[in-house]
Amino acid sequence: MSIVEAFRIRAAALAALITVTAVCAGDAVARSFPFGPRTRSVNDLGNQFVPYHAHLWDLLHGRADGGALLNWQSGYGTSFLADLGTYVSSPFALLVGVFPRDEIDLAVYAITVLKMAVAAAAMTVLLLALREGGGRWWAAGVLGASYALCGWAVAEAIYNPMWMDGLIAFPLLCLVGEWARTGRHRVLGPVLVALAWVANFYTAYMATLGAALVLVLRLLLDEESAAGARVRVLLRAACTTLLGIGLAAPVLAVVFLGSTHSYPGWTREFAPSGWSDVFARMLPATYSFFTPAVFVGTGALLLACTLVFNRAAPRRERRAWTLLTVAVAVSMQWGPTHLVWHVFATPNGSPYRQTFVLAGILVITGWVSVSYGWPGRRALLGGGGVLVLAAAGAVTSEHLTAWTYPLFVGGLLAAGVAVLLAARADRRGRRILGVAAAVLLVGAQVGQATATTAYSDRQRLGRLDDYAPWGERQRLQARAVEGADQWPAFRTETGREQSTGNDPLLVGGQGASYYSSHTPDVLTRTLAALGGGWTSGGRSVQSLDNPVTDAVFSVGARVHMPRDPHQGHSRPDDRAVTVTRAPAPPLVTVRPPGPPPRYGASPFRNQEALLGARVYTLPPTTRTGAALRAACPAGSEVFLWAPDFFGTARLGSGPQSDLRGGQPARRAAMQPLGRVSADGRVAITLKGPSKNPAAGGAKLPARSIGCLDRERLDSAVAALTASGASSVRVSDSGVRAELPPGARGTAVFAMPRIAGWSCAANGSAARPADTHLGLVAVPLDGRTTSLACDFSPPGLRLGGYAGGLSLLVLIAVAALPRLRAHSRARRRNGDDTHSSSEDHRPLARTA
Repeated sequence: MSIVEAFRIRAAALAALITVTAVCAGDAVARSFPFGPRTRSVNDLGNQFVPYHAHLWDLLHGRADGGALLNWQSGYGTSFLADLGTYVSSPFALLVGVFPRDEIDLAVYAITVLKMAVAAAAMTVLLLALREGGGRWWAAGVLGASYALCGWAVAEAIYNPMWMDGLIAFPLLCLVGEWARTGRHRVLGPVLVALAWVANFYTAYMATLGAALVLVLRLLLDEESAAGARVRVLLRAACTTLLGIGLAAPVLAVVFLGSTHSYPGWTREFAPSGWSDVFARMLPATYSFFTPAVFVGTGALLLACTLVFNRAAPRRERRAWTLLTVAVAVSMQWGPTHLVWHVFATPNGSPYRQTFVLAGILVITGWVSVSYGWPGRRALLGGGGVLVLAAAGAVTSEHLTAWTYPLFVGGLLAAGVAVLLAARADRRGRRILGVAAAVLLVGAQVGQATATTAYSDRQRLGRLDDYAPWGERQRLQARAVEGADQWPAFRTETGREQSTGNDPLLVGGQGASYYSSHTPDVLTRTLAALGGGWTSGGRSVQSLDNPVTDAVFSVGARVHMPRDPHQGHSRPDDRAVTVTRAPAPPLVTVRPPGPPPRYGASPFRNQEALLGARVYTLPPTTRTGAALRAACPAGSEVFLWAPDFFGTARLGSGPQSDLRGGQPARRAAMQPLGRVSADGRVAITLKGPSKNPAAGGAKLPARSIGCLDRERLDSAVAALTASGASSVRVSDSGVRAELPPGARGTAVFAMPRIAGWSCAANGSAARPADTHLGLVAVPLDGRTTSLACDFSPPGLRLGGYAGGLSLLVLIAVAALPRLRAHSRARRRNGDDTHSSSEDHRPLARTA
């Protein structure tokens, strides 16, 4: 091993150690999981990412219902490859399989911290590849850690684990650009690009843009290369990138087309942050979800600001890197370039998701300054002055805290002294001064990053929804589901009293609940037509506690839990967990011939249309103040449909039920309230969140009360069971069903008709599945006795072709140099043989 390689390994290890220390110390100070009682599962971390990692664990251990293509557990059956490619396609996600299932939260935390450590190491390797920097390798390690500990990482990406793959991708893709510039690693380059895009295409796109800017700048600074050579480098880099993206196409195509079939999310107009807030987010101990978290540590910022004043560096480099840093910062604030960074769509959440690229360019700028020699007093004064002006510009920001300026001043002084000590150590060869400089710079970085991490942990809990880690509630729920589960004979619902939007992935079962960026449009609209509820603007659909929809979707067991104790309710125990059972038709039933039905305005009538029988009484309803009154058959079950109401509802003196409406963000599900008394009178009391008892939402629908006749429902279920499939088998990608002889009409599968389903009757050629009120359907002619429906996500075939072609090209790229070498060797051997024979001919003739 060479000295250069040894320095790179040491620097990368130092960067990883600093990063892990600071993150864990910050979480410990905040008493956040796993170092304290406070949960870290805020927002989508607890609602999406932990459940998806749990489902990946089940897939790896052969315990999931479904496979890589089809997820039978969520949304009554939905595509999984798009979700896999969005949430858990990172190579690091596979590490979840080595943890116990009930330590899923710890597994996600460990993977997240590991990703940050790898990002720090990757940035360090990049810095030393751009310029060796002599004996200042340890400074590269500190700067690498400052990149991984940037505000974007510790405040935003730390609870979006897949974004951390972008943090790793940026320095790796910059390395790929360097290899394209020097003509090395022509096979490894596309492989790294493919890994980055598979791990998380969204942040990989941003990282690719950033790496392209770095490469262009490097080429412009290369005065020794001719214009033609620079163009060839750009073409080589472009081909490398396209080849890598092509290798990732089997996943990318499915993800892209999956998003086109998803329920539309919110639309938001971009509004740039005030510059005082931008400057504030460069400082330690600040937090905001809608401003760019540019904090990389005062030491790294100081070194970056010194470059323009550091005469040891060439003038062109000083100007070019400083200009690039400023240009990227400004591009985040301008609408057109903001759209370019975000794939031409303003995200619903943080509008500054590309901030990690700016953090990386800041760190590279700081390293360029150091690599030419430690900045002198003039450069330190100039850089420090710029930094102080930026800090002064933040004085009016509301994001500043009592700790911000003390930490900033302390870090600035420590970094300045460290640079002066390091410079003197280089001049005089005094090792002790270099050690002191390293301790000061590392200490400032760790201290500021720890404080920022701890402050961000506390702020997230106060501003965002949060969810409990795996505990007693989840164990009880999972045990109840496992005890009732008889899939595919019938579905087992995890329950309306959900802990997360993806409870079926977390605790098992085959429910309606599903929260994803790829929630199918047809699923959301179908469940909404049936009275279902949602959050997250329709992308988090909820279980509907209703016996009619349970019958339609073959739900034979439903788990009932108390409200989540993490939300302030009492702790559950074994007696509080109940399972209700009801006869359920098979997954495949038959509807008689007739005109195709359509959904209308009433979810009660829509349920009946899908069931194929009348089971509800819809009485005229009067509303007086906070009371709804109607008359229904005695003993029937009362259901309230108030999709926009936010508050509580109570039938007579019965238990209180919650409704959480407020479209388009939230939609309250149809709610069961109890049985009608013997006198047939229905009196429902509504209570809004304010003193006004009628507050809480928009006007109620005209027919908001439905009374269910259980005997009629039982008869309808018995009829569907008698005419339904005699046997049903499910696989990781399809369904097989045997039907009674002479079945006519329409075979209806209890799963949403999402794009990708194709069906075949009696072994004939498959064709795209029909739809029956949003469910998969196949027409029957009286001769069909067997049905086979298979699922292939849109884009899989196209992506497979692109990936296969790219793989062939990569193999050709790998083989071409060897073929050329072999050809040259053959020509050389041929020339030697020819020369040898020519030399002997005269001798032969002479003889």
